[in-house]
Amino acid sequence: MSIRSTLRRTALGAVAATAAIALAACSPSASSGGDGDAGAGDNPYGLITPGEIRVASLGDAKPYTFTDESGEFTGFDVELFTDVADRIGIDKVVFTGQDFSGLLAAVANGQYDVGVAAIGITDERKQTVDFSDGYLAGYLTVMASPDSDITDEDSLAGKRLGVVQGTLQEAYAVKNFTDTELVRFPDNNTAIAGVNSGSIDAHFLDYEAAKEYAAQFGLENAIDIPSFDAPAGFAIAKGKDEFKEALNDALHDAMEDGTWKELYEKWFPGSPMPDQYLPSDEQGEGEGE
Repeated sequence: MSIRSTLRRTALGAVAATAAIALAACSPSASSGGDGDAGAGDNPYGLITPGEIRVASLGDAKPYTFTDESGEFTGFDVELFTDVADRIGIDKVVFTGQDFSGLLAAVANGQYDVGVAAIGITDERKQTVDFSDGYLAGYLTVMASPDSDITDEDSLAGKRLGVVQGTLQEAYAVKNFTDTELVRFPDNNTAIAGVNSGSIDAHFLDYEAAKEYAAQFGLENAIDIPSFDAPAGFAIAKGKDEFKEALNDALHDAMEDGTWKELYEKWFPGSPMPDQYLPSDEQGEGEGE
């Protein structure tokens, strides 16, 4: 073999080795966010950004999720999820406000890792996303001015009722308030403004959120409807089973050690407490259904 041929083969081998190294550096398995073995080790929950959970939420659903005077997200759901995230080893949680109508789709298509906004678990929503176990149950409320003649579901006939698009309230109203004109809004604030201006007769929303608006605008809870068949859960994109299991384990730990109860008493003072979320040694002693 000639010296020239040997040198040529050596050079080609070096080029091939360099190319292989470059390809390996660009491959998903070498990236912390990829799908390969190394990536899975660095990012076991398949998060958009390893070590960070991006949350789609609402900025006006007090006391569940809302922004305070400084623009920071707070509320029962925010504090509970932040605690749960910390239990699974994630201390960076970024909340972003969304219109509820597009929130689940944004989680499903990978824009966010999870949706946190007192989202009721329903069979229809399960077609779009997966859910954690339930962590909250409550009531649906029709809110109106004190001088309205709305006193029960029958009195809604012929009235203009506000609903936030995509919520449990909208689904319930479509099914049960068939003689009522539904007016859809992107959020509660806009709908309550409609009640105050007289453009709608009432607004259908969550019981706890209604309490805040009653205190702020002098409105009243005209009708309260129990809704314990669709508890709230964290929304997760389908296929993230390890992430879902970790959230469930941490969520149950937060219930068992009393963290859930402490947060509930902080954010819902005086409200009936769902018994099933209390520590096991306290179940049967609460005021829940």
